[in-house]
Amino acid sequence: MTNFIIRRLLIAIPTLIGVSFIVFLSLRLVPGDPARALAGELATPEYIASVRENLGLDQPFFVQYTTYMGRMLQGDMGRSVRSRIPVTEEIRIRLPRTLTLALVSLFFAAAIGIPIGIASATRPNSWLDTGSMIFALLGVSMPIFWLGLMLMAFFAVILPRALGLSGPIFPPTGSGTWQHMVMPVTALAASSMAIQARMTRACMLEVLQQDYIRTARAKGQRESLVIYRHALRNALLPIITIIGLQFGTLLGGAVLTETVFAWPGVGRLLVDAITHRDYPIIQGTVLVIALGFVLTNLIVDILYAYLDPRIQY
Repeated sequence: MTNFIIRRLLIAIPTLIGVSFIVFLSLRLVPGDPARALAGELATPEYIASVRENLGLDQPFFVQYTTYMGRMLQGDMGRSVRSRIPVTEEIRIRLPRTLTLALVSLFFAAAIGIPIGIASATRPNSWLDTGSMIFALLGVSMPIFWLGLMLMAFFAVILPRALGLSGPIFPPTGSGTWQHMVMPVTALAASSMAIQARMTRACMLEVLQQDYIRTARAKGQRESLVIYRHALRNALLPIITIIGLQFGTLLGGAVLTETVFAWPGVGRLLVDAITHRDYPIIQGTVLVIALGFVLTNLIVDILYAYLDPRIQY
């Protein structure tokens, strides 16, 4: 197991280097002069040239990339062009908020989606099964930003007006209390909840047809014991995979959610940086999100061995 973890961590290094190169190249291919955008439309050519020199944009591409990677290896992601605050400090302040949003959303998605999938699989073709799958289809079909806007309209405008309240049911923007998390978590968790429900249903339906399940029932074991000890445990591997992938997806989806609800996390930091062409912030936040994907996949692979003793690394 230790050798497997070391190999996976070593594989993560070229992955992150590849991500950094693609992001670095993509930013340089965007039309327009970032030095002019940062200096302002009324800036003199001399000032624009000094901004370009300070940012190292006057150097050849590979010189810029080599310099950037050299600093990265020393733990220096640069400084924000706008605030002049180190990128690591900007991310350190905002990352806990994004992780909190993603983890709470993942918890609620699993806590609701998996039981719905189990209930649907144990009662196939029933009204519960049909209703659950319609719910799952709606959850997968609704874009995060659209659902977020609908939640804001309902809880901040329509419902308070119908109840005669002077303020919103839940705060539509900002952070600080659990009330601020209700709508962002709902918008972010809806799609993940639906995917987990569908995957759980499919895996459980397949496992419930196996011979050992029929044998357990023939021995007179309680149905709940058959479902949760025998069937669910053997159906968990694909579900765990989906949950791991969903965590990475939630980190990416947080970009939209945090923008809609003005949540002060890494996603909103990234959107603001793109708007102002703040290269160091963009590169740093994308690398952090990519690292989240890599570490999540590693944790999922390690969990496989504990869930299924037949798996050996």
